Amino acid sequence: MIGGEAQARASQGGGAAPRVRRLILQDFRTYPALDLAVSRPLVALSGENGVGKTNLLEGLSLFAPGRGLRRAELAEMARHGGSGGFAVSAAVEGPYGEHRLGTGIEPPHIDERSARLCRVDGAPAGSPAAFSEYLRLVWLTPELDGLFRGTPGERRRFLDRLVLAIHPEHGARVAALERALRSRNRVLETDPADSRWLEAIEREVAELGIAVALARHEAVERLAALIVATRDDASPFPFAMVALTGELDDLVAAHPAVDAEDRYRAMLRDGRPRDRAAGRTLVGPQASDLAVRHGPKDVPAALASTGEQKALLVGLVLAQASLVAAMSGLAPLVLLDEVAAHLDPGRRRGLFERLATLRSQVWMTGADPALFAELAGAANLLHVAPGRIERLST
Repeated sequence: MIGGEAQARASQGGGAAPRVRRLILQDFRTYPALDLAVSRPLVALSGENGVGKTNLLEGLSLFAPGRGLRRAELAEMARHGGSGGFAVSAAVEGPYGEHRLGTGIEPPHIDERSARLCRVDGAPAGSPAAFSEYLRLVWLTPELDGLFRGTPGERRRFLDRLVLAIHPEHGARVAALERALRSRNRVLETDPADSRWLEAIEREVAELGIAVALARHEAVERLAALIVATRDDASPFPFAMVALTGELDDLVAAHPAVDAEDRYRAMLRDGRPRDRAAGRTLVGPQASDLAVRHGPKDVPAALASTGEQKALLVGLVLAQASLVAAMSGLAPLVLLDEVAAHLDPGRRRGLFERLATLRSQVWMTGADPALFAELAGAANLLHVAPGRIERLST
């Protein structure tokens, strides 16, 4: 059992700590229909592999900008054998009462792709960014286990997920930047002598690129400062040292935004021959990387052992949750998929103790109910079977 003080903290609500009180799924993944009520800030879902535990977390993740924790196409989320559409809705209790959030797609018409629908309290919303007024999210999935040894692109997505939880408009900027870069690459390939068109595109690339780089720079600086301020050498989760690396990151760190934009535009202009030969734009936010070091050992995270990397990643995600709460004013919903099974008993207990100190509501999954036994009395313990959920503890 977790300690009495930690259990009391785990049951605290109020303030800017939103809670999902009810989750309703219709034709979503493996669920024809589900209506799940929860009452605790900790929710633990156990069950055999393949029964739909992660599907519940994915449904919740759709209330963040983007495509959810699996980054799947919307049509893939519709239940096989269903109508082709799906709906996910949540009753979220926040500091100003309860609100109903909903998203999904209608069954597609012939040869047509269904557009995503979003609603807040029954009224249409323009995009998932509208949900950020009521709910922020961070998550950790098994796919992130190789983050430190993976590609820079994977680490940029990880970082952008954090920035999105703080600045919901960041996703639209990143998408617009990607479109502008594709346009520049295309013009460099087909009509490199059209300097007026290139200058117009590069002006847009520079404006968007500096905005994206500045948002990332702010998030990483604040995350690094928070980690230092809350460092606990006795924690089973070692502290991380984080920094951005890349030419544009050095630029925004050294110059005001207006000067950085002018300098980046000049770099794009001067780099046209090189970029044309390479077939892509070589300088910009798309070339940045998130450097992470194992703090106590002061070595690159990629050189740490597998267990050390997992513990480092858990600590980093928990620090992200604290940063999102500090910067957005909303303690985020934390989704932890299959995290407990990959921790030794000491680190697992340390995780539960740490979660109990967060103001966030936390949803966890694991195959074995015994992984969550010490949470009895402090969490909703639920067993997931195909298409249904049974309560082990309220």
